Amino acid sequence: MLFLAIIGLAIPTILATTILSTSETQVQVQILSDALAVILLIVYILGIMFTFITHKHLFTPPETSQEIHEGSGTHWSKKKSFLLLAASMAGVVVVSEILVASVEKTGEVLGFGQLFVGAIIVGIVGNAAEHSSAILLARKGKIELSIGIAAGSGSQIALFVVPILVFAGIAMGQPFTLVFTLLELAILFLAAIILNLIVHDGRSNWFEGVMLTAVYIIIAIAFFFVPD
Repeated sequence: MLFLAIIGLAIPTILATTILSTSETQVQVQILSDALAVILLIVYILGIMFTFITHKHLFTPPETSQEIHEGSGTHWSKKKSFLLLAASMAGVVVVSEILVASVEKTGEVLGFGQLFVGAIIVGIVGNAAEHSSAILLARKGKIELSIGIAAGSGSQIALFVVPILVFAGIAMGQPFTLVFTLLELAILFLAAIILNLIVHDGRSNWFEGVMLTAVYIIIAIAFFFVPD
């Protein structure tokens, strides 16, 4: 799904920098972005159906059901879980607005570029809950779930959040295309490659974590030198 998202994001960027690079063709770039946003969103929805409905047995470890029966704690109903999830999402929206406003001012004072603030600082703070969950699961030996959280977060951004931004731009009268800089596209592609190389065998160790951390630091340094 990550590589599918990269293809969907790469095509508008490549066309916009080569064939459709003139001002007269910007409408075509917008139409292309809108069409690809629809496709990516459909794939994301079908991916959820594949994971939780038609082929959920492929994503459920054999020991899960046994662990549930052996657990001594009570379990929430689906209704309660969805209500708490909705309330949490509403809270996250409010906190995110406060976070972005304060981080933008802090970034201006410290001389951080918008790309560095958005991709690195907001990315770390905004996903703190996911990061902590992934770390806790990894410490318990549940590597597949831990990696699933990390990879799933990236897929969700590329296949769900980005298309929603395209549609929101249309609704607000502020067109948003899927055209990115070559640096952003190259970093996304290379990051997906190293993630695939590390997780393909279903095992992990501390040195692979070191390599992933090194890649993240390299990307952060590159974004730091990108001017506004």
